[in-house]
Amino acid sequence: MNMNTTGQNPTATYLGGPTVILELGGLRIITDPTLDPKGAAFKISDDTTETKLDGPAIDDIGKIDLVLLSHDQHPDNLDKLGRELLLKVGNTITTKSGAQRLMNNTLGLAPWEHIDIPAPDGSLITIIATPARHGPAGSEHITGEVIGFLIQVIGEISYEIYITGDTVFYEGIKLVAERFKPGYVFIFAGAARPRGPFNVTMSSNDAIDTAFAFPLARIIPLHHEGWSHYTENGDVLSEAFSVLGISERLILLKKGEKTIMPI
Repeated sequence: MNMNTTGQNPTATYLGGPTVILELGGLRIITDPTLDPKGAAFKISDDTTETKLDGPAIDDIGKIDLVLLSHDQHPDNLDKLGRELLLKVGNTITTKSGAQRLMNNTLGLAPWEHIDIPAPDGSLITIIATPARHGPAGSEHITGEVIGFLIQVIGEISYEIYITGDTVFYEGIKLVAERFKPGYVFIFAGAARPRGPFNVTMSSNDAIDTAFAFPLARIIPLHHEGWSHYTENGDVLSEAFSVLGISERLILLKKGEKTIMPI
């Protein structure tokens, strides 16, 4: 998939966990920054501790122009060094409640709200907040507010990229599919189970449902390795897509490598 076509094509550099650096129109955008070293641990309840199994694939990530933060309340989406990055970047888009907690020029968006950002190459980048549900129905009061992001790039090359954020497959994902036709969908996978016998992020079943909801998109999993509460990894996703004969739709990024995304 590391196909070189044109310098204007977007690129993705996977750091691990939910964290990827996207280069779009000359902007460097990072998702859910988890930058702590291996071994960092966070107590999330009296009987549950999340442990980071791997550090980021790249220590020096360079200048970041924008953070897309699906939510701030869980350390596997925003850890200690990730919080320090927010102060340096100064441009973060997240949930309404998260913006109130984080402040520091953080913009909160509700689902379907958007912001337009002029890119250095002359493109116009529109960030649209999308609905997300961080677990099964009824779990919202436990897991809290989460959003995803639909990125539209309008310029010499125009395209859409969807980042689901921490969510399972549910009717909110179907609404995104009705409105947009992204070429790439970054799913937050791993079938995470931090609080009980239910998933709070996408399982392989959810990943496949998402693939069929977006039949024109390539599916790129994030959030499937690097933390102790993930129960499915890239191998599980690869096997599931292979059994259904849609292996060509799945892209597993290599950590630390910049991948060009043909449009």
